[in-house]
Amino acid sequence: MSLLGASRTTVAQEAIAGPGTTLAPGLGPRASGTGRKRLLGAVVPVLLLVIWQASSTLGWVSANLLPSPLSVLAAGTELVERGELGKHIGISTQRVLIGFAIGAALGLATGALVGLSRLADALLGPSIGAFRAVPSLAWVPLLILWLKIGEDSKITLIAIGAFFPVFTTVYLALRHVDRNLVEAARAFGLSGLRLLITVQLPAVVPAIFSGLRLALAQAWLFLVAAELIASSMGLGFLLTDSQNNGRTDRLLLAIVLLAVIGKLTDALLGLLESKAVARWA
Repeated sequence: MSLLGASRTTVAQEAIAGPGTTLAPGLGPRASGTGRKRLLGAVVPVLLLVIWQASSTLGWVSANLLPSPLSVLAAGTELVERGELGKHIGISTQRVLIGFAIGAALGLATGALVGLSRLADALLGPSIGAFRAVPSLAWVPLLILWLKIGEDSKITLIAIGAFFPVFTTVYLALRHVDRNLVEAARAFGLSGLRLLITVQLPAVVPAIFSGLRLALAQAWLFLVAAELIASSMGLGFLLTDSQNNGRTDRLLLAIVLLAVIGKLTDALLGLLESKAVARWA
C-alpha cells in the first residue's frame, strides 16, 4: 500500500473512532467496540459481587443464609485440595456435552425432516409439540424404570432437553426459506439431500446456531434434574448434597460454577457461530 493510501486509512479510522482516540496497530473501531462491550458486561457481575460482600460483612443477611464470597471461595479451595471439585466439574461437563451432541443432532435431523416434508409435519408435528410441554422432572421416574440409574439415563434426559430447541428453530426456519431461492436451485438440477445441504441449511445457519445455543443452555438446566437420578458426582449432586448437609457455601459455589461454565461453553459456541455465519450464511 502506498504512503498516501496508508495515510487515508489512518485518517478514516481516526474519524470513526473519534478525536483523541489512540488506535493500537492492527486494531480498528470494531476491536475497540468489542472491548467496551466486554467492560460493560462485567459491570453487573462486579456490582452483584460488591453487594453480596457488603450484605455479608455488614450483617444485612445472616451468614447461614448467605455466606460471603470469601467463604464460598474457601469452600471451593477445600474441595480442590481434597481432589473433589475437578471431578464434579469434569463429570458434569462430560454429561452435558454428550447429551447436548446427541440431542442437537437428533433435533437437527428431525427439524429438517418435519420442516421440509408436509407429510412428516402432519404425522410428527403434533406429537413433538405435546412432548415438548412435558417438564424435565416428569421424565426422571420413567428413565429410571427403563434405563436404571447409570449414565445412560442421565445423558438421555439431557439429550431430551437439548432436542426441542434445535428442532423448533430448524423446523420454523426451514419453513420460511425464500421459495424463489429454492426454485432457482431446483432449476439448476439440485434436489433432495443436495438441495438441503447446498441451499436450505446454509440459508438458516443463524437460526440453527440460535437453536444450538438455546439447546446448550437447556442441557445445563436439565443436568441438575439428571444428577438427581442417584448420582454421586457432579455439580447437580453437589447442589443437593450441600442442601442436605446445610452447606450453603458449597451450594452457592455450585450455582456460581454452573453459571460460569455455562457462559464459557456458550461463548465457545458463539465463536463457532461467527465463523459458520461468515462462511455459509
